Amino acid sequence: MPEGPSIVILKELTQQFTGKKIIGVSGNTKEDKDRLLNQKIIAIKSWGKHYLICFKDFTVRIHLMMFGSYAINEEKEGRESRLSLQFKNGSLNFYTCAVKFIEGDINDTYDWSADIMSPDWDTAKARKKLKAAPDLLVCDALLKQDIFAGSGNIIKCEVLWRVRLHPLNTVGNLPAPQLKQLINETHNYAFDFLEWKKEYTLRQHWQAYAKKICPRCNIPLVKEHLGKTNRRTFYCWNCQLIYE
Repeated sequence: MPEGPSIVILKELTQQFTGKKIIGVSGNTKEDKDRLLNQKIIAIKSWGKHYLICFKDFTVRIHLMMFGSYAINEEKEGRESRLSLQFKNGSLNFYTCAVKFIEGDINDTYDWSADIMSPDWDTAKARKKLKAAPDLLVCDALLKQDIFAGSGNIIKCEVLWRVRLHPLNTVGNLPAPQLKQLINETHNYAFDFLEWKKEYTLRQHWQAYAKKICPRCNIPLVKEHLGKTNRRTFYCWNCQLIYE
């Protein structure tokens, strides 16, 4: 599933369509796609893992899920799109994704301060939300989109390795400096992710995710499905500490 930085890249790549009128619509979405015909895009935004195409009175939300993809100014041969938008000079096509229409002002739906890549990201709000859930495992906390919108499994594993925290720590047991570091590094790593993704070097910078050996300790990393989310987690039993 694409994480926040990948959706930011999609947002940046498609700014060319802001202010453009849709002259053709197709796709197998069950939403009322014909409503989009002759509508003018007023903004293209992202929130976490959501890609948002904004119109005057409503917004189209695209969630690429696990296997979604897109094509800009071209189509994927042999693939039926979920939603395709045609413009006078170009097209925007989405495949194997979830499409939803959101009515009204998009600012009434999204808390931009929860998006780890937003200029409105608020560390104090993230800290308050975490402190309100002391029994939450940090491996689950980093996947909660209402706290860290845009964070996913790669960011989770890499941040926990960076800050030397075992994924089975509970939020309530973390000393204040470690909690602060966890929040700050989640925000910081998202922008490192973005830079490396644009350079096509993201995998080269992984220290824990999908790796076999801890680069700090030179011992095998542990791979387990952990937490209520039961997501694949890579960590070092030696340098990632548990606080009790």
